Amino acid sequence: MFDLEGNLRRSWPCDLTEGHGLTLVQEGGVERLWLADPGRKRSKANNYQYPAATSPISGRVIKTDLAGRKLLELPPPALALYQTANYCPTSVAVNEERLGGNGDIWVADGYGQSYLHRYDKSGKYLSSLSGEEGIGGRFSTPHGIWIDRRKIQPELYIADRSNHQIQVYDLEGRFRRAFGAEFLTSPSAFALWGDKVVVAELRARLAVLDLQDNLVGYLGDHSEIAKEQGWPNVPASQIAPGKFNSPHGLAVDRDGNIYVPEWLIGGRTVKLAPR
Repeated sequence: MFDLEGNLRRSWPCDLTEGHGLTLVQEGGVERLWLADPGRKRSKANNYQYPAATSPISGRVIKTDLAGRKLLELPPPALALYQTANYCPTSVAVNEERLGGNGDIWVADGYGQSYLHRYDKSGKYLSSLSGEEGIGGRFSTPHGIWIDRRKIQPELYIADRSNHQIQVYDLEGRFRRAFGAEFLTSPSAFALWGDKVVVAELRARLAVLDLQDNLVGYLGDHSEIAKEQGWPNVPASQIAPGKFNSPHGLAVDRDGNIYVPEWLIGGRTVKLAPR
């Protein structure tokens, strides 16, 4: 945990393979943290590739307090395919009761079988979505998920990354719409920024959307870098200040600062401050 100036305040160990998606929620006025763990991690010993698996990967989704103590772990989805196929969750969204929701927990299996899974607030598995429920088509790397509460009826946004689009469902799992294929390349994560939504695009930019899902513009666009050999692990001389390389996650603080962790060897986190 860091302060607003980027100074490390505290940390804790956990027994995850890779803490991939972080989601902060409130329950009864107390902050809790959800972590998605794909269950595998690229390593230097494997030339930054995944080690060979001798059996299907089973990722994990856990809830902790802000001291790192585990409070709940979700069971793997109750689908037969996971007996022989990888389960690699990447993101969590919670329909928070403090905001009028029912406490449901949504999990994106972004690196496994490209499903969304729904649990109740106690952690009981309820159902799954494949993307085939509407005209958006079968999900392909549904990397990030987020609940939009700017309208009367909240909606679930899905960063359908390899399909270069965003799919939207209601919170009962009914398809609403798909959009963005004409101006998105690689949506990966969402954050609310004032009355607009910022979308992290892995291919080197942020996209800003208005309430009607229209593109307002891009921030830090350096999308041509994704065409370079070896990207995202390009030479340091090609990673320019003020230009993105590979946005992978996203967060906005109470002062409107935008934080963007990037996916590359060595890592980089960029902070954008409002003018």
